[in-house]
Amino acid sequence: MAGITACWCVAAGFVDGGLTRYTITGYAQGTDYMVTYYATDSSVTKAAVDSILAAIDSSMSLYNPYSLINEINGSEDGTFDVDEHFYKVLARSFEIHHDSEGIFDITVAPLVQLWGFGPTAITKFPDSTEVNQALACVGMDKIRLLGGKLEKQCLCVQLDVNGIAQGYSVDVLADHLESKGIVQYLVELGGELRVKGPKPDGTPMRIGIERPSGKGMEQVVIEDVMEVREGAVTTAGSYRKFLQDSERRVSHHINPKTGYPFDTEIISATIYAKNAVTADGYDNVIMAMKADEAVAFVNQREDLDVLVVYRDASGFVRDTSSAGFNRLLSSY
Repeated sequence: MAGITACWCVAAGFVDGGLTRYTITGYAQGTDYMVTYYATDSSVTKAAVDSILAAIDSSMSLYNPYSLINEINGSEDGTFDVDEHFYKVLARSFEIHHDSEGIFDITVAPLVQLWGFGPTAITKFPDSTEVNQALACVGMDKIRLLGGKLEKQCLCVQLDVNGIAQGYSVDVLADHLESKGIVQYLVELGGELRVKGPKPDGTPMRIGIERPSGKGMEQVVIEDVMEVREGAVTTAGSYRKFLQDSERRVSHHINPKTGYPFDTEIISATIYAKNAVTADGYDNVIMAMKADEAVAFVNQREDLDVLVVYRDASGFVRDTSSAGFNRLLSSY
């Protein structure tokens, strides 16, 4: 799933006004998760959380050999029934694909694997012939979503929804909490967050924003803290998930139009949105842009804010943000 760097902090063992703080932790989708909520009783259980995440994995995980997405990718058939989870992710993917003018594309699976970021390890980076061969199977114009069915108009198309499915998973967990009447919570999966508050003492949830530091961007520091009463925060970065061959460093963000990894000045992008599926989808889009382009792109959309960390023409690490992002930062 998507590479994320945001972190969070709340008070532990808090009890106030008849509400108790409950925390559930576990491991799913190749990463850790934590669900924290305030309620009068423990109406949300670890078994329920694990069941929800297992159902999503059985639908969209490339690392589950029996998942629906692997069935679709490995089949020569052209039409498939999709479950509710897959349908919602596909529908949102088409929307973000259109809004990003094709930068966001879930048919990049052949390219992701070719560059070494798929389930199978590689021994060398691809040459131009291999890239062009993979590109022939890439493009969301090659798939259609009709009712509850996915149609592959090009049978070699393979899907990879890792750039959006983890955010979707966070939203599903948040919706489960709200179905139980819980209105004060924090859901975190692999660093991707959705919160609703405030906490029982009236203070907002506080989220620490990680950013890379050091000469090789190998270290992370927390220099900013967000105060969020409701919404989602995700972070994409090129400094954690990459491959290196001699002096060549390759990012896991792949350009679906050229077939090659993006090589932009942006080091990380932290997105705030109303829900995690939106933040998760768009943080990958932002990584494909220049810093000023990214801020202009987000400023045109009412449902997004962004903090971009980038390297300028002189090699210095700087940051810039959308018009509304600073209002989310803590003043202390």
